[in-house]
Amino acid sequence: QVQLMESGGGLVQPGGSLRLSCAASGIIFSMYGMGWYRQAPGKQRELVARIGSDGFTSYADSVKGRFTISREDAKKTVYLQMNSLQPEDTAVYYCNRRHRITGLEAWGQGTQVTVSS
Repeated sequence: QVQLMESGGGLVQPGGSLRLSCAASGIIFSMYGMGWYRQAPGKQRELVARIGSDGFTSYADSVKGRFTISREDAKKTVYLQMNSLQPEDTAVYYCNRRHRITGLEAWGQGTQVTVSS
């Protein structure tokens, strides 16, 4: 059974940091590009960052310079280091996997990130 399990969300003050983790199981991890998306209340889900199976990364303009995506294939885990968090970063953050050949996707259950003083 394919699973994506996110962790690391929580409540943080503006300017603070969090690191999200997404552990995959049931897949050959190196065959997948991985991504983080987020959805704030009343808004559509949006891309935050992606990392390819080759390590190539891309970011939404709103998080460039503040967030860093990385992957550790031996642990089948993708991370999102979030620094200088702002209230507008408040959202449910979802992990995504996409097969590099077939394009098949799956999602995690999401983890809440709240930035508030």
